[in-house]
Amino acid sequence: MADTKREIERKYEARGRDTDATSLPDLTAVGGVSALVHRGVTELDAVYYDTADQRLAAASITLRRRTGGDDAGWHLKLPVADGVRDEIRAPLSAGVPRALVGLVRSRIRDAPLLPVVRLRSLRDVHHLVDSDGALLAELSVDVVTADRLSGGDGSTGWTEIEVELADDQEPAFLDKVEKKLKKGGLRRSKSASKLARALAETAPVPAPVPVAAPEPAAEAVPGSGAVSAEAEAEAGPVSEAVSGPGTGTEAGPAPDAVAAPDAGPVSAPAPVSAPGAGPDPVVPPHTAAAPVLAYLTVQRDALVTLDPAVRRDEHDSVHRMRVATRRMRSTFRSYGKVLDRTVTDPIADELKWLAGELGVDRDAEVLTERLTGHLTGLPRTLTAGPVRTRLRTWAHARRGGSRRRLIAVLDGKRYLTLLNRIDALLAAPPLLPAAHRDPAKVIHKAAAKDFGKLSALVEDALARPRGPERDLAMHDARKKAKRLRYAAEAALDTLGAPAKDAVRGAKALQGLLGEHQDSVMTRGALRDIAAQAQGARESSFTYGLVYGREEHLAAGYEDALPEAWEEAQRRTREIRGTR
Repeated sequence: MADTKREIERKYEARGRDTDATSLPDLTAVGGVSALVHRGVTELDAVYYDTADQRLAAASITLRRRTGGDDAGWHLKLPVADGVRDEIRAPLSAGVPRALVGLVRSRIRDAPLLPVVRLRSLRDVHHLVDSDGALLAELSVDVVTADRLSGGDGSTGWTEIEVELADDQEPAFLDKVEKKLKKGGLRRSKSASKLARALAETAPVPAPVPVAAPEPAAEAVPGSGAVSAEAEAEAGPVSEAVSGPGTGTEAGPAPDAVAAPDAGPVSAPAPVSAPGAGPDPVVPPHTAAAPVLAYLTVQRDALVTLDPAVRRDEHDSVHRMRVATRRMRSTFRSYGKVLDRTVTDPIADELKWLAGELGVDRDAEVLTERLTGHLTGLPRTLTAGPVRTRLRTWAHARRGGSRRRLIAVLDGKRYLTLLNRIDALLAAPPLLPAAHRDPAKVIHKAAAKDFGKLSALVEDALARPRGPERDLAMHDARKKAKRLRYAAEAALDTLGAPAKDAVRGAKALQGLLGEHQDSVMTRGALRDIAAQAQGARESSFTYGLVYGREEHLAAGYEDALPEAWEEAQRRTREIRGTR
């Protein structure tokens, strides 16, 4: 069973291998520190694992098997912010624990994990304590020896000082310690981690590449067929996949990988340079392709980064991952004149599948929160029967099954294939002629088209009487409002204020329509729960009461729609090119 610890620490460069605690400045002069208590010297031995092309290191993720000290075991460190990481621990075992493999699956895909570096440290530990003896921070002087295990055979060594904040202490305390250390002649380490430094200092030196003597430049003669470099650059990039590791079939699944039944056939992915590779660097920066590909890259990175958060059931992670899939799908559709839809549509279909799998868990979460909110504010006199127990039972049944299915999906071949296909598309984008045109013109045209579809749906909803048909029309309008919003988000760096204003207008409209849809879904859930209660001979009075409240809320959202629509039209005029 893995457990998690939030680690907040800073590393400092020491002057030499002989540096020890006696050469440190007097840290009892730091505000709040009463004493520096020596805790002894410990020998640590850690082997770090990564793929052959170091995908984890590229994402500032470390995975190690360490012996020695009081926390021997497997440690996976995921970056949270500068100097802040979540350390997930698992007991010692021969192979990488299944739980940890899952948490890096979106990074490594099917590539095997290999031992890359061995770090042996002689750690001299001191505790910074206050007047009551409470721990404020742990300071260690580490004498490190690093040996390359794969991708080279180099060795190196250094001394560094590490200060780790104690649990429940304010991070500002580290600023005080750092100020004192800097006055003592120390400085922040240039490397983010010991592994990063070891990899850099033991990397094999590339052999020099012989440079051939330059050939005389041939003059371009009219009619000769010669093309200047400038003319070739204007022609734009060629859409061709780049081969590389990580997508071949020769690499078997990582240890203890969980197989999941595929929900449908998926064509084999095009090879890519490496998972997480960005868009083709030859795409000109001042064309319509640049902002579209940049926006898609942000969403791909969100999918990969949120994968472990979803597996760990972090708050709102499922929702954010689902939004990333929607943003990608909407961008493919809005900018179908930039990227060839014969290539993007199959990927969009797979993103829709993934969003649906994520939605099972997310919908249960939203409904549970909404129903709990109603019950929290309800007087006891209006709560008839075991309402809260009934709700917990209903939520657990829905969420428990969906969680198991979702993890199986994230471990499945179909999902990993989708990630590879997205990487391939970004590495070699299928650009159409409009991709090389003025981005403002292309964006205005796309936004105007999206707005037209949204307008038709909103007007249709407003023309219908209250009831299921209007509910459905408002739900469809919500999806189109999202598309307009995402199209504007992709244009933020290109158009600035007009795009920002459009995002606000579309988001506000989407929010209103979303609240209405949540009310529709909540009323459906209340009917199901009430039926279960009646089957168990419990009172259904409270469920009917909450149902009536939701009907009232929905009516209010519908009444507010005309004004929200008028505001959305006003805010999106400029991005649509309309005065």
